[in-house]
Amino acid sequence: MSTILVIDDNPAVATALEVLFSLHDIATLHAASPAAGLALLDGGEAVDLVIQDMNFSADTTSGDEGRALYEAIRQRHPDLPVVLLTAWTHLESAVELIKAGAADYVAKPWQDAKLLATVNNLLELAEARRELDLRRDGERRRRDDLARRYDLRGAVFADPASERVVALACQVARSELPVLITGPNGAGKEKIAEIIQANSPVREGPFVTVNCGALPAELIEAELFGAEAGAYTGANKAREGKFEAADGGTLFLDEIGNLPPAGQMKLLRVLETGRFARLGSNRERQVRVRVVSATNAELPAMIRDGTFREDLYYRLNTIELALPPLAERPGDILPLAERFLDDGKVLSAPAAAALQRHPWPGNVRELRNALQRAQLLATGPRIEVADLGLPRAPAPPRAPAREPEREQIEAALRRAGGVIAQAAAELGMSRQALYRRMERHGLKEG
Repeated sequence: MSTILVIDDNPAVATALEVLFSLHDIATLHAASPAAGLALLDGGEAVDLVIQDMNFSADTTSGDEGRALYEAIRQRHPDLPVVLLTAWTHLESAVELIKAGAADYVAKPWQDAKLLATVNNLLELAEARRELDLRRDGERRRRDDLARRYDLRGAVFADPASERVVALACQVARSELPVLITGPNGAGKEKIAEIIQANSPVREGPFVTVNCGALPAELIEAELFGAEAGAYTGANKAREGKFEAADGGTLFLDEIGNLPPAGQMKLLRVLETGRFARLGSNRERQVRVRVVSATNAELPAMIRDGTFREDLYYRLNTIELALPPLAERPGDILPLAERFLDDGKVLSAPAAAALQRHPWPGNVRELRNALQRAQLLATGPRIEVADLGLPRAPAPPRAPAREPEREQIEAALRRAGGVIAQAAAELGMSRQALYRRMERHGLKEG
């Protein structure tokens, strides 16, 4: 059951509201003065919404007491919705408080249906906010639990999509089975591989990385498996391959889709037997290596095209971790941005909003580069939108806005039963904008 706190010095008002709300399963608390109301709130009473008068002293109509009470509530309980109970004699003060963040105002004498509609809308919003807070608290606890139980290698994440991938990486790390990490370039696949290594049975062994996309096809085999002297032009001496270097640890094969056919065949045999031979040698070597691979390519499409072995794909893909692009992990954007900032640098609110609006086609790598560039360009400790250098997305074409006429406003108010927020939504404007137009046309509530 929801609870409303009524702060009004008139007992008759409090009684009438209590009776009205009780008929709709809403509990009511009453405080006859601002001090008593603040004491109830500060005392830990579970209150979902406040309805407050604007004047409390006899013969006072300025609304100053109501303004002071509202500001005190907002300072102590910033998320608590407040409805102002006002008379037309101090409507201007109420409208100013609406602009400052009050949820709505209701004129005396009120209409029960309109007041109930306003209260129910606000209570639904408050319930949705509580559910969101509970969900975020649960997510925070799960992240804290992961950090206590596992070595996350300093990974920064707050989005549920990232949390699921990290949690699964920690879970599969105990196995020695191959893992395939899929996702776009710059999304953070190597960090997931590091987490797997750090929590695996071979965590004390080496962690060796090979970017198969950064090497010429003719050199990838020698890079992975090593080569004897004279095995290819320029091979003046024997060289150790990455599999030998990773013996007893983890080998991370990034951009595995770039591995040529001969290398694919040899990799498949190593995964099956742990044995391989250097280029130019017939002597087989035995290694114990945990293989983690990653790709931004569509390997099933490459299999259909005949450029990637199906048997190797299923061998690598015993466990797949799909890391979404940064645009699909919006909860990660600001925590990552703050990690990339040097000490003393902070994001302005508009800059933070710009980061969250940007689609990030280059993912985490693009975000890091944007923050590094912004820190060089910023002239002070605060990073502004211009410092980020983000391209402006083209604005979608908009039809010219038409100013609603008096009759349209009156009709919208009638359909909404006098609920300002509902009428404003129908007219496509904010509550504050609707109040200004009502004043312009000489319209009153009710």
